[in-house]
Amino acid sequence: MQLNYQHHWIIDNMPVTWCYDVEDGQKYCNPGFPIGCFVTPDGRVKDACVINSEFNKKNTFYLFNHVDITIMYHSGKDENWPGARLVMARLRPQSYKHADENNLSCEGPPMEIPGEFTSKLNLVYTYSVTFEEKNSIKWASRWDYILESMPHTNIQWFSIMNSLVIVLFLSGMVAMIILRTLHKDIARYNQIDSSEDAQEEFGWKLVHGDVFRPPRKGMLLSVFLGQGTQIFIMTFITLFLACLGFLSPANRGALMTCAVVLWVLLGTPAGYVSARMYKTFRGEKWKTNVLLTALLCPGIVFADFFIMNLILWVKGSSAAIPFGTLVAILAMWFGISVPLTFVGAYFGFKEKPIEHPVRTNQIPRQIPEQSFFTKPLPGIIMGGILPFGCIFIQLFFILNSIWSHQMYYMFGFLFLVFIILLITCSEATVLLCYFHLCAEDYHWWWRSFLTSSFTAVYLFIYAVHYFFSKLQITGTASTILYFGYTMIMVLIFFLFTGTIGFFACFWFVSKIYSVVKVD
Repeated sequence: MQLNYQHHWIIDNMPVTWCYDVEDGQKYCNPGFPIGCFVTPDGRVKDACVINSEFNKKNTFYLFNHVDITIMYHSGKDENWPGARLVMARLRPQSYKHADENNLSCEGPPMEIPGEFTSKLNLVYTYSVTFEEKNSIKWASRWDYILESMPHTNIQWFSIMNSLVIVLFLSGMVAMIILRTLHKDIARYNQIDSSEDAQEEFGWKLVHGDVFRPPRKGMLLSVFLGQGTQIFIMTFITLFLACLGFLSPANRGALMTCAVVLWVLLGTPAGYVSARMYKTFRGEKWKTNVLLTALLCPGIVFADFFIMNLILWVKGSSAAIPFGTLVAILAMWFGISVPLTFVGAYFGFKEKPIEHPVRTNQIPRQIPEQSFFTKPLPGIIMGGILPFGCIFIQLFFILNSIWSHQMYYMFGFLFLVFIILLITCSEATVLLCYFHLCAEDYHWWWRSFLTSSFTAVYLFIYAVHYFFSKLQITGTASTILYFGYTMIMVLIFFLFTGTIGFFACFWFVSKIYSVVKVD
């Protein structure tokens, strides 16, 4: 009661809600109701104790041991079909001290438990149900009353505006650089034909012989890109379907199921992208590449998930996934996803490697001394700030819906933010990539991936902040669970944002070097 634990009940897939008045005469419908409430030793009335003026004894717990449930239904009599459909389920938690178990009544003084109570206590839990016909509510719109009381839409618009401002600012900068600076650069580079000026080359044209030199650890990068592509397509299709209303919150677990099934079926693009990039990086060990693409990141996620599940099993929690389901997920992974990855990789290795617009020199060029801002780390740290700025308000609602049992139904907003995130990641990476090339630093492969994927680090920092400021989680198991699931989110986000940044940068570099004349 001190931690304000809640009951969450479901009837016919509808949450049983507790509706009460808040300020401005509005009703708020909460999909859970508290176990009880507490009045502190100094007489402060906490949480749900405000609903009844009788809850006023200092240092006392009041237990909600009775609920009045009202079930409203839409009758089929008028529309000539038998039976009825449930459209609303509400309850009111009450506290009654039942004197006699065999002679129950729904009235009496509240069920008080003194703060220093140590001896045994017999509790009687009771409930009453009333059925009301309510033909004014159609079955299709039975969720509306819950969603209307969610007071978040204005904040959502604020967050979208905030994100759009960031996007406009970035697009302006990128456009300015591409149009003015690049245009000038290209014109100037292409004018220098006479030999005496040719010695004075500067800026990004200087590194044309090294810019497509294959990166170190190309194997790992290509595996990450394959996985990232798989996650990107999965997220896009899932959010698009959710946006069209196929995955409503009424259908519990639809979102997760859809995402997992899509992920399993999208092994082919992962294998193809990974193999094609690895071939472009002039890699030889193609078998290792295919196996890593199929097993590395899913393996990490599955291992994490399995450990979390073990903790839930040990604790005897009903949230633990049964062993059969785990075997089914493994079977889907090895039976469908892995073979599809092999098929994709086969086609990827059959293709020619991606052709670069300029030849790579035999001898690597020396990189000049870099200033603080063009060193890799500051650039990478700065690159993640803007994409994170676009998503953090949505992130708050998503974390609330996962950990605080609130409904998340604003997939339209989420899809919009997803598109904004794509644009921001691409633009921030392209911008920083251009600055680095101008500083004659041609190691852009890994940096372009890490610049945008650093957003995932900010996501983790935010999750830690959320844990300490919003959740009152006590106990080691719960803490491990929270951070275990957070790490899965962070890894998926890392691969996803990194891939977007990399391909945006790859396209940009190929484009600018294809329009400049190189001897």
